[in-house]
Amino acid sequence: MKAYIIPAIYRLTILSILLLIIGSGCSSTRGLDKNQVLVRKVIIKGIDKQFAEAAVNYVDKEQQPNNWLNLQLYYTFSKKGKKNYGEAPSILDSNLVEYSRLQMERYIQNRGYLKAKITDSIVIKKQKAELVFTAQEGPMFRIRKITDSIADKNIKKLYNDNRNKMSHISPGARFDTDSLAHDRDELYLLMKRNGYFDFYRQYVNYNYDSTFNNSVVDVTMIIDNPPGKKEHPIYTINNTQISISRSSGRTTGQADTVQVDSQFRFVDFSHRFKPRTVIDYTFQRKGQIYNIDQQTLTTTRLSELNVFRNVPNPTYEKLADSSNRLNTKIDIVPLKQMSDRVEGEVLFSGGRFGYNVGNTFTNRNLFKQAAILQVKFNWSILFDNGQTIKNQELRAGANLIYPRILTPFDFPLLGKFGVPHTIFSSNYSLFYQKDLVKRESFVNSVSYDFFETARKQHTITPINIEFSRGVLDTAAKRQLLEQNRRSYVTLIGRTTFTTGSQYTFQYNAIELNSYKNFTYFRGSLDIGGNFLSLASKVFNTSRDTANQRKLFGYTFSQYAKTELDLRFYRTLGGERQFVFRFNPGIGVPYGNSNQLIFEKNFYTGGANDIRAWLPRTLGPGQFNRATYYGNDTNTRAGLKYLDQFGEIKMVANAEYRYKLADNFFGAKLKGAIFMDAGNVWRLGKKVENPGGEFRFDNILQSTAIGIGTGLRFDLGFFIFRLDAALKFKDPQFTGSDQWVLIKHGDELFKSGSFKEAYLRANATSIDKNGKVTAGDSYNFMQLNFGIGLPF
Repeated sequence: MKAYIIPAIYRLTILSILLLIIGSGCSSTRGLDKNQVLVRKVIIKGIDKQFAEAAVNYVDKEQQPNNWLNLQLYYTFSKKGKKNYGEAPSILDSNLVEYSRLQMERYIQNRGYLKAKITDSIVIKKQKAELVFTAQEGPMFRIRKITDSIADKNIKKLYNDNRNKMSHISPGARFDTDSLAHDRDELYLLMKRNGYFDFYRQYVNYNYDSTFNNSVVDVTMIIDNPPGKKEHPIYTINNTQISISRSSGRTTGQADTVQVDSQFRFVDFSHRFKPRTVIDYTFQRKGQIYNIDQQTLTTTRLSELNVFRNVPNPTYEKLADSSNRLNTKIDIVPLKQMSDRVEGEVLFSGGRFGYNVGNTFTNRNLFKQAAILQVKFNWSILFDNGQTIKNQELRAGANLIYPRILTPFDFPLLGKFGVPHTIFSSNYSLFYQKDLVKRESFVNSVSYDFFETARKQHTITPINIEFSRGVLDTAAKRQLLEQNRRSYVTLIGRTTFTTGSQYTFQYNAIELNSYKNFTYFRGSLDIGGNFLSLASKVFNTSRDTANQRKLFGYTFSQYAKTELDLRFYRTLGGERQFVFRFNPGIGVPYGNSNQLIFEKNFYTGGANDIRAWLPRTLGPGQFNRATYYGNDTNTRAGLKYLDQFGEIKMVANAEYRYKLADNFFGAKLKGAIFMDAGNVWRLGKKVENPGGEFRFDNILQSTAIGIGTGLRFDLGFFIFRLDAALKFKDPQFTGSDQWVLIKHGDELFKSGSFKEAYLRANATSIDKNGKVTAGDSYNFMQLNFGIGLPF
């Protein structure tokens, strides 16, 4: 996730656009001709509550009331005959009203009210129309008896064996044509899963008799045989030909042709793939009965390999004999093997300016086995007051991703619910902060991820080797030691390494882009140093001045860390959704360590966390940097973004999401209202973070709260996000001063005694006249720009 801090000029631009829309005229009828009437309200009467909301959808789209913002966007920005934004006004059309009445009447009748009638009326006032649809539902019909007429005895047995699992109709239930359609679709899929390649939905029909006087219906399901046949044939899979074209889609020139076995013939015009790459994920085997699920599974898994541009459903050809066998043909178009992506962002923060540039090179088919090689490079710089470099970080890494589990021993292909991966990863980072520290870290790992079910995903990292080294600036180190801040010397300036293992479990990630009611969970466990601890004891290795054991001349770290992400998603109808998230974590150093590795600590704030604070500027607990450092402005400035961390983290987010406009400059415009709460804490009291320790009796006082609203520009394939978050409760203060928005909200957009006192307490430079020339100001509001949803 990339987050941007929006400078004042862009804040003004956003506000100007909104003011333009509002100021251009708020009348909903200002764009109409005199003889036109705008539909502003639809009222439905007399329909059962469980169907009333859905019944509105049967009003023709052009007679649905406009969203006010959509309509204003149309009036303000649209150019007739060229390009339209927002929604065109819903002009009253009596023919469409009548069509809507008939559609709604048919809908109610299909819900079991077979005698239902709907009337409509139109009320017009000041070029605005109110449509009223009134229903006389009559009695609700229920199913009295269900019978079937199935000519094929094999299908009759298959249906009877599975009826209870798939049917939505039963005696006593409400007569509903949607339930009949559901049963027809389920029966069609049942046939397609059991070899009936030639079975069509049209073979399934329903007769129902509602001529009785007591509002009941008798239903008969009929499955016909093919014309001129006594039964439906069952087909089996015969030979399979896999053809891979060039990236252009052409199948010209000489191809690599291999007869793999008695089933598979492999034809590759691209000369880039080994047969196993595709055959491993072709789930239809010779001699098996035709199964549409295996067909879908093959298409889905080949697409998930991320090396093919187009993977259509396999095509089938019946053999000319009477054996009921199918030859299969799979035609695939590959993606270009090489790609390169350049990314960049500009950061503005408290008078500081910076940028971040990156490049990702991808080879999508290494070793002709759909193995993906990604080489990433990233360089970020933050300037202090736009002149000198405050800090910079260089990151480089490579990932080699195989689409299968690679082990020294045979391992079954876990491809039923998702493509499994073996990931070899190596990453290097170099961080430099002016006049303080240069830190290097080198991480190597081997990971496996696979799906237990479509909803359960496991990631296991049996081998993870980390090496980190910090070199403190000589003057900074001397100053920290003189101030007895030895913990920072060891935290950011020591050299250490560790080996460990990690495990992550995800549940329901498949639903994250849906509007269903569901629960998402992600949990991770990271344990390091135990093997090294055992080895050091066995070989009785030497210790350093802090009595920590060393291996290969360096101390090693020992720790356990876990983090959870639990979310509850609830749909509120349409594209409205409420999300609650709870994200706790804890890391514990033990054995050979009394501190976590610097990179293993928790931080909070930022575009995906507690959005009213910048990253690494909140906590721990009630730690107040101004009070702790006092007049030591050099140390306070030098340790900024490095001293607000903790071994414990708890964050909770609540967000309501809704749609504002269907067409806002080519995107769906959505809104959000949110509240974020939480913090990070230290394990026990630490002299370098007074007030930062975790205590159960101090959780409320040391919890930060932010509130805000946001816009989401949904382009379908990705989302731009702009969030405006306000600090509501700031735990660095005490008593009622914590409730900053309530007590000092009058200084939200101006300076006053509160902001002036904060600036002086956090000053880094004061001139001879006592005027603050540099320092950290207090910002109530934080604007974040990101890509994708925060969670």
